[in-house]
Amino acid sequence: MRLLIASDAWHPQVNGVVRSLEHMASAGRSLGFDPVFLTHQDFPSLPLPGYREIRLAYATRRKLAARVAAIAPTHVHIATEGTVGYAARRYCLAHERPFTTSYHTRFPEYLAARAPVPQSWSYAWLRRFHGAGSGTMVSTSSLERELSGRGFTNLMRWTRGVDTDLFRPQDSDALAGLPRPIFLFVGRLAVEKNVAAFLGLDLPGTKVVVGDGPDRQRLEALAPQARFLGTRTGADLARIYAAADAFVFPSLTDTFGIVLLEALACGLPVAAYPVTGPLDVLSETGAGVLGADLRQAALSALAIPRERCREEALRYTWAESARQFYTNVELAHQRGALRKRAAKRPAAGMVELG
Repeated sequence: MRLLIASDAWHPQVNGVVRSLEHMASAGRSLGFDPVFLTHQDFPSLPLPGYREIRLAYATRRKLAARVAAIAPTHVHIATEGTVGYAARRYCLAHERPFTTSYHTRFPEYLAARAPVPQSWSYAWLRRFHGAGSGTMVSTSSLERELSGRGFTNLMRWTRGVDTDLFRPQDSDALAGLPRPIFLFVGRLAVEKNVAAFLGLDLPGTKVVVGDGPDRQRLEALAPQARFLGTRTGADLARIYAAADAFVFPSLTDTFGIVLLEALACGLPVAAYPVTGPLDVLSETGAGVLGADLRQAALSALAIPRERCREEALRYTWAESARQFYTNVELAHQRGALRKRAAKRPAAGMVELG
């Protein structure tokens, strides 16, 4: 079976959506699927103003149809609601093809942080976007409840994983020489990540920020005493996690937060607000501290045993994540096919002519 995955989030972006999709692709063949990506790289594109890392693709109907024909998919998954995702959705509806979607990003909150657009308008558009599919994948139970309360239907659970061989406790001198304790943030430097809340905390030791984005210059000016290391990945990133003393996750809008699992896998305790994502990953685990007072949560996290954090991370595997993902794809495809046949079946009491 060949799965077309349409996504606006793709390289050179470094984020949880891209990492999740990469892991799903690598696991596809062992589960009977051949995943093929449709991204901004397949079309002419322009950088998003103020956020050049994100590309806006110009996917015309003709070019998209040609690309889909070349891929010849048996199943379709639309990962994002951007220009590529919207074009793929339009194609599927025009050709009566069932498809799944996934809800990765709190777009209404992100948009409201940048422009005076009511969240109710954005959620209405997203409800319509995802409602046209045969299933919408969400990462946590709290997000599922929230979206269900907003009128989203056909919600399916798709958890996330972590590479516990790469991200592991280890002796590391990656942050040698910095005053301790070392409080770490890893993620995109954009307004919706609420990094300024972390940088504004009155904490001892050193604040370290890993990542890049459109908000970096403002954040560096806001906290000149913090250490900004730029984007780090792979073993380099794992060594940084292992060398820190606590991970601070100030986001109020993430739907999951793969960095939470990466930190825990390296034995790094987490401090976060009690919101979707941290609540689902950390609540009652003893591997992190959740609280409205992020400073106190960060200080309290220092007392958590690192082995407890590692133990919690081992519960999350990319193998289980992939199993859920591809099971959802197949079940939703079957659901969509049944719905299509039912729509074409003559109504009771009517006779087909011809």
